[in-house]
Amino acid sequence: MDWRRQGSALLAGGASVFAYAPFELFPLAAVSLGLLFWLLGPGAPAGLRVRDGFFIGFAWGLGAMLAGVSWIYIALQRFGGMPVPLAAFAVLLFCAFMGLYAGLAGGLFAWLKRGRAGLDAALFAALWLLSEWLRGWAFTGFPWLVSGYSQTPPSPLAGFAALFGVYGVGGLLALVSALGVVALHGRNWRPAALAVLVLGSGFGLRQVSWTEPVGAPVRVALLQTNIEQSLKWRPEMLQQWLDRNVQMLRDNPAELVVLPETTIPLLVDYLPAGYLEEVRRIAERNGGDAVLGTFTRDREGHVFNAAVSLGRSPSGEYNKQHLVPFGEYSPPLFQWFYALVNIPMADQTRGAVRQPPLLLAGQKVAINICYEDVFGEELIRSLPEATLMLNISNLAWYGDSFAQPQHLQIARLRALETGRPMLRSTNTGMTALIAPDGAVSAVLPPFEVGALHFAVRGYQGLTPYARWGNWPAVALALAVLGLELARRRRS
Repeated sequence: MDWRRQGSALLAGGASVFAYAPFELFPLAAVSLGLLFWLLGPGAPAGLRVRDGFFIGFAWGLGAMLAGVSWIYIALQRFGGMPVPLAAFAVLLFCAFMGLYAGLAGGLFAWLKRGRAGLDAALFAALWLLSEWLRGWAFTGFPWLVSGYSQTPPSPLAGFAALFGVYGVGGLLALVSALGVVALHGRNWRPAALAVLVLGSGFGLRQVSWTEPVGAPVRVALLQTNIEQSLKWRPEMLQQWLDRNVQMLRDNPAELVVLPETTIPLLVDYLPAGYLEEVRRIAERNGGDAVLGTFTRDREGHVFNAAVSLGRSPSGEYNKQHLVPFGEYSPPLFQWFYALVNIPMADQTRGAVRQPPLLLAGQKVAINICYEDVFGEELIRSLPEATLMLNISNLAWYGDSFAQPQHLQIARLRALETGRPMLRSTNTGMTALIAPDGAVSAVLPPFEVGALHFAVRGYQGLTPYARWGNWPAVALALAVLGLELARRRRS
């Protein structure tokens, strides 16, 4: 094994974290992927073995995950109570598993590459796209830190999000990175010209409005309750949190007032008598509706992480359908995990895959809860009916870490993909309004109690991505891979 190459890949992967929020140095993503391509392609020794390609890719993926999502340790150790060595080992194991997808791309590239620079650049981009897409759905998926998320505006590649989604943006990023390396290595202007053409096309697409406003502006108040995670579940403090919710509703009248995920940290069945009726009365006096995160239960006793609406519109409910493994449910054979951690409400049930948007303040609002907005292909199920997208979250589990700004950046891609405003009401941050072009129109400081007031219009119409999802980008990548596999078979 070439430890120097693997070490370089590990550092390059780790450095890629600076391309994402809160740093948002988006060109670094191209530099990091370009170095990976160099280590696998032009800069690799002749006859690079598949095994070596796998470990170079794996080292890159491991470095990216360790640098980017190590905040998982905070949830496991500080709030979950897992012993320090076990929590550190669990995070390392998780990051290593996620690194396998980049390893798969590296191994396949080492096997299939031709040594012809332009074709190898296309193959690298296709394999990279497919590996990230696979990571996004296999074993329920973990598409956090998919490379396309680093390309929010002002990156010119953001223009492709409405066409091909975040995986397509990541594939084009890999293509531009590889073409840049090919141009520098071969001192050939043609690959560089092609890369410039891709970037220019993305800039042009950023000027296109795929959707249009509909209806009158709606006055919205997004509430940030800022309840410390270590205090949230203490029974003696429950009444304080219930009172805070009601007081914030009273103090922030609007047509649509939103409280964050699990702002009521117990089943609605156990709420004090008249509590929900008081919420309804406040919303009606405000002239609209209120949405709050809580837990509900059906007749069979199944528990749901839910958003409940009350007010002038008919009452509605959305049940979270994409749950977090180990945090909200136990995968098969992993019940022993809960003997090591203390995670409240960890035995939840999935909501229905297709749930209609809720009618709120005259708009059809598609609600998603926390981690669900990482899955763009699931959010577009509510289109074209939905005119607004609403995310409620509680990232207090991850303390003051990269998790909050990274999650906001993910939401920006969802706005670009759907052509809809994305509203975010969070417990500790980042509570924000995101415009359909991916720009953050307004945001509250994290870790403060506050309310974000604004007026927003709904949007109608479909972006190409909302119409076709990930399949155009995935099909194109599969076609490139299929051609290379066919060539290898013939040769």
